Amino acid sequence: MPSLKVKLAVLAAGLLLSGCMQATTYEATNTANFKPHDKELLSKIRYTNVPVPEPFRRAIVEYHRKEAPGSIVVDSDNHYLYYVLDGGKAIRYGITVGEEAMAWSGIAKVGAMTEWPAWHPTKGEIERLGVPTYVAPGPDNPMGSRAMYLYANGKDTLFRIHGTNQPEYIGASISSGCIRLTNEDAIDLYNRVKVGTIVVVLEPHKGDSPYNSTLALQGGSSSFPLFQ
Repeated sequence: MPSLKVKLAVLAAGLLLSGCMQATTYEATNTANFKPHDKELLSKIRYTNVPVPEPFRRAIVEYHRKEAPGSIVVDSDNHYLYYVLDGGKAIRYGITVGEEAMAWSGIAKVGAMTEWPAWHPTKGEIERLGVPTYVAPGPDNPMGSRAMYLYANGKDTLFRIHGTNQPEYIGASISSGCIRLTNEDAIDLYNRVKVGTIVVVLEPHKGDSPYNSTLALQGGSSSFPLFQ
């Protein structure tokens, strides 16, 4: 489990960002868009549904990059996922990302989508974390409420965008490489995307990569490796 040091780092980052960001339009969760099954399972969670620090709450923001509307852009350095809108805007979600040793970048597509998925840990996760080979769907499943499976070159990369049962770590880098949102944000994003949606994951510590942006505008590239 992540240490107290990680928790304090997330809180500190949130306070720092809140002091330097411009005014932002934050979006409250609209449970009217939740299905009855969503409401039922979310009412049964056993984890503490702690509030996400303000800088990592879902918001409508100005968006300066040139990806096509409907694309997803992941900024691992700053722990944000953007869903690109028309008119120079985007919906920004706070996320948990992979530890640096497990970080990845490149172009992928949403190849499959699942509501309340089961968790099938990889062999490496089983060995490293001591988890079972299968965890059934449910409110306390680490995959959370939704999963969007990332594919490259027609193959499942084993990386996902998904919900979480650890909302306290939104804004931290602790996962095995997957991109986590709160369960509420995962439902919101899931309702906006479709199979085939382009996902651009910016290379860590490189800022805005024009190469990534160009590929996204072209709809991705089969020759560009997912992992770097």
